[in-house]
Amino acid sequence: MIKIIAGGKKNADWVLEAVNEYEKRMRKPFDFSWTFMDEEKLEKFLNDWPFSSHDFVICCDERGKNISSPEFSEVLSKAFTNGRDVVILIGGAYGFTDAVREKADFLWSFSKLVFPHRIARVMVAEQIYRASQIATGGPYHHE
Repeated sequence: MIKIIAGGKKNADWVLEAVNEYEKRMRKPFDFSWTFMDEEKLEKFLNDWPFSSHDFVICCDERGKNISSPEFSEVLSKAFTNGRDVVILIGGAYGFTDAVREKADFLWSFSKLVFPHRIARVMVAEQIYRASQIATGGPYHHE
């Protein structure tokens, strides 16, 4: 199971429609759930760092490592193989503090571009689905 914690405004209908499409296709252990928080609440939540060593925390950040979809699939698969729960953090408009980035297990960059948090939510959902297809040999991903 992958838990996604996202900051910023609630999802617009178009975001929900896109994310729901990928959620419908998911199978364990790549299933995912969402928690939404306004930016101030998310910052306080992360300052208290509620995660344990059992959690593999991925922070979506433009300063992170830009990896391919197969590499992302491998990151998730390794976490599951090691018995860790995966937590993916998507920041709001102002991103994350240095302290949060330092505590995360992996900093993941989609590109050097910065994306609005709503688009990042759709991209995360799609990449989790793609990772599941790569890991299981499904037809969705093409090399």
